[in-house]
Amino acid sequence: MKKRRRGGTMKYVVILALLALAGYGARLYLSPAKASYQYRTQPVTRGRITASISATGTVNAVEMVEIGTQVSGTIQELYVDFNSPVKKGQLLALLDPDVLRSRVEESQASLALAQAGAARAGAEMTDAKRGAARSRELWERKLIARSEMETAETRLITAQAGLAEADARVVQARASLKQAQTNLSYARIVSPIDGIVVSRQVDVGQTVAASFQTPTLFSIAKDLTKMQVETDIDEADIGRIVEGQRAVCKFDAWPEESFEATVTQKRLKPETVSNVVTYKVILQIDNKEKKLMPGMTANVSVVVEERDDVLRVSTAALRFSPPPEVLAALTPPTSSDASDGTSGLIAFPRRRGPGAQPDPRAGRTVWLVDEEGNLSGSVVLDETGVSDKTWVEVRGEAAKSLAEGQELAVSFSKSEAGSGI
Repeated sequence: MKKRRRGGTMKYVVILALLALAGYGARLYLSPAKASYQYRTQPVTRGRITASISATGTVNAVEMVEIGTQVSGTIQELYVDFNSPVKKGQLLALLDPDVLRSRVEESQASLALAQAGAARAGAEMTDAKRGAARSRELWERKLIARSEMETAETRLITAQAGLAEADARVVQARASLKQAQTNLSYARIVSPIDGIVVSRQVDVGQTVAASFQTPTLFSIAKDLTKMQVETDIDEADIGRIVEGQRAVCKFDAWPEESFEATVTQKRLKPETVSNVVTYKVILQIDNKEKKLMPGMTANVSVVVEERDDVLRVSTAALRFSPPPEVLAALTPPTSSDASDGTSGLIAFPRRRGPGAQPDPRAGRTVWLVDEEGNLSGSVVLDETGVSDKTWVEVRGEAAKSLAEGQELAVSFSKSEAGSGI
């Protein structure tokens, strides 16, 4: 009998133990989810927010002159090289002048020949004029026939035309001589400005041909202490760009430095590449230390709006969304202000089942974290101001609900053990 009681007691003990274990497991499973997560936070702060438009561009001299030649020939001498400083009128290169000089001499001979022809035509006209006058006098005295008088006058008209033609040949010969002399002067390649030689594209002995277009021999930058950055701005952002805006440029050659620039021009001509429309924007940048060189790639940030001492939250806090378990454990709001998602007051969101409409506040809600590290509420940003990649200005009712120093959740990680253990 005692053995039977003892066996029954053991049976009840085992059952109770199993029930306790099941309850313990249920407690672990149903314990509040917020105790199973750790949140990384960033505080609400006050400070400056700078909104900017980013782009890339290329550095060029403000004034760059391409030096070419208007005549064909062979490079006989070079007097400058890369990086050579030059003055206006300075000789840069010399083409072989022999061929050009011979053309000048040929033109001079043609002019002399034309002048001699004009002199002969003048003498013939003088003789024809005297003959016509004498023939008319004899005809009036009835000493010759009218036909002889008319022949003399026709010879005069022909002589006058011959003289005009000879004079035209003289003018033509003078023009040819002037052109030949000008071409000879083109054999001397001189600098049109003060500056520095950025590029030299010819060598001694090289033949340059100017038959169809002027070949480029040198590129000269007028002033490298003032440079410009040419950048392409997307059509979605071009409306926010105005002349006079401040910009910051970064260069791979000087990764630790920032260079201040100013928007000087927004060009109207669009440029379309792969169906993407952009507009050229010109920035002027100071280069007194001559650290920047033509052709460098600039990473540009054009400042379109800037505000100081504003209440701000991190963009990471706006991107944060609590785990589904936490949302399921939170109490739905009872106040109409807390449920409409527009007042900016602290509220917990309503639970939404599958197929429900998206929360219109998504992307505009920040989540508060209390001193114990748990979510304590949320604030809907009903109105925001200037923003950049890091911060967003808080305005409206939300600015009354948030205070500097409050911690906002930006990410979470699951704890190894729940707080309910």
